[in-house]
Amino acid sequence: MTLRIKAERMPDKSFPRSKILIVDDDAGVRNLLLDLLRRSHDCFTAKSGIEALERLDEYRPDLVISDIHMAGMSGIDLIPRVFASLPDTVIMMISGSRTIDNAIEAIRAGAFDFIKKPFELDHVEIAVRRALDHHALLAAKRKYDENLEELVEERTRQLNFLAYYDSLTGLANRMLFENRLDKALTSTVESGPRLAVLLVSPNRFKDIRDALGHSFGNRILTEFADRLKRCVGQKGTLARFEADEFALLVPKIADTVGLAAIVGDIFEALEAPFLLESHEVCITAAIGVSICPDDGTNGPTLMKNAGAALSRAGTAGSNNCQFYTADMHARALRRLRLESDLHQAFVKQEFETHYQPKVEMKSGKIVGTEALIRWHHAELGMIAPADFIPIAEESGLIFDIGKLVLRASCSQARMWHEAGFPLTVAVNVSAAQLDETLADTVHEIVRDTGFDSTFLNLEMTESSVMKNIDFAVRTLNELKELGIKISIDDFGTGYSSLGYLKTLPIDVLKIDKSFVEDVTTDPDDASLVTAIVNLAHNLRLSVVAEGVETEEQLSFLNLLRCDEWQGYLFSKPLPAREFYKLLILNEGNGKA
Repeated sequence: MTLRIKAERMPDKSFPRSKILIVDDDAGVRNLLLDLLRRSHDCFTAKSGIEALERLDEYRPDLVISDIHMAGMSGIDLIPRVFASLPDTVIMMISGSRTIDNAIEAIRAGAFDFIKKPFELDHVEIAVRRALDHHALLAAKRKYDENLEELVEERTRQLNFLAYYDSLTGLANRMLFENRLDKALTSTVESGPRLAVLLVSPNRFKDIRDALGHSFGNRILTEFADRLKRCVGQKGTLARFEADEFALLVPKIADTVGLAAIVGDIFEALEAPFLLESHEVCITAAIGVSICPDDGTNGPTLMKNAGAALSRAGTAGSNNCQFYTADMHARALRRLRLESDLHQAFVKQEFETHYQPKVEMKSGKIVGTEALIRWHHAELGMIAPADFIPIAEESGLIFDIGKLVLRASCSQARMWHEAGFPLTVAVNVSAAQLDETLADTVHEIVRDTGFDSTFLNLEMTESSVMKNIDFAVRTLNELKELGIKISIDDFGTGYSSLGYLKTLPIDVLKIDKSFVEDVTTDPDDASLVTAIVNLAHNLRLSVVAEGVETEEQLSFLNLLRCDEWQGYLFSKPLPAREFYKLLILNEGNGKA
């Protein structure tokens, strides 16, 4: 993308790959910068200032990136020696100091810029581009000194480009977008036509970037921008804001039908997978829309409301578009309050674990339970898990919540065992909790509570397991070594491929309640549930149906020989004391 931007500015000139010399006595730093920059530049390395000087004539670099502190010749001592041989070469320093004193000394000695360790890779790339732009100017100035005024004008154009355009994608940046939005709003107020602001963001971009690396992430953003440009065309101003957020200004719209067409074009443009070397990545998007004058008459209000709509779209699923509505602001404020109050909920002991019975199909006996967290907010009352679990995952509090539920469940189940009820207890594990510490955490809690781990069942969703299948297999095997059983929750709602069932060390499939709900009225759901039960039994897995609410549903599942079931037909989730009463009643009646 960098070459394409330069070609737009200077279409008659060719730009060979720039040459960069990386000087550092730390091999790790040299290799990190080498891996980051070698794709776009010819890179060489030296492990000392002396070696760098010896190879200057051979490399003739456009840019030298040197550590300040090195054994023997320091980076600051290297600066004048480089300039003596290559006066047009630009020098950039690497500073690992917490203060900027050394960096200031380097700038005074002639360094163009400095970057601090630990590196922020996006900042490194931007700094390198800026330094190479400066080198190009120095070389041009030396070659065309008589045309100084022309060179100044070119530099001004470059600076203007950097001021108003995104260096990665070539799109307008936030400043230019907001300027055009203000001008369009003035025209709208005077002449009357409505305008729209669309905020667009790729779903799960952070997960993809973390898995593939920043370089691949930048390539995805570049391709994402190109696809948006092709489908938007001349319909409005397209911009890239910070990170993975894009914006589209549509200055004149007659109705929402035209906007819906643009949204449809965007989703269609993203249908083809993004091909990145050996990786094939499918990208979907979330879109938030605000309209003037309906949703605001000034730039900040329209941007804020489009952001609220985007947030709503991001939580609603893949390729989702949301138009701003008045209650979105109230929901955003409520979410902020919940995020703040969630930190205090532990101190105030506002969490409580409830238990929903799992019933054996053949006997009608309660043979297990699923532990479910409840939040009794002091002022707002009962907060649904769907409202606070996503916040807990984003804030990192899900780890503390997970430990709380697991500890409470194991302790309570042990007491039921001692009372003569050898129940299994199932505890949900979110995607965020499925990390390298999970097995150790579970082992510690099982040991501390004295609970028999063979009665513990950890429930995980398809999507959380498939996020990193190799890592998941290792972690689940560690848990299996402790005697713990593994369930795949919400089965059938995630990945369409069933081949992974042979790979994962799992014991139980749970049929999602969305299939159970219509199993007696929808032939497709009936066929799907039948297939899941048969598949599970053929793989020697147990099957649990959740969300059973009618006798007809139960009868159908019984015909399929489903192993266990749970749902409001038998009981809603109950506090431990109420659950114990139900246990006694079930034991006495045979079937409650």
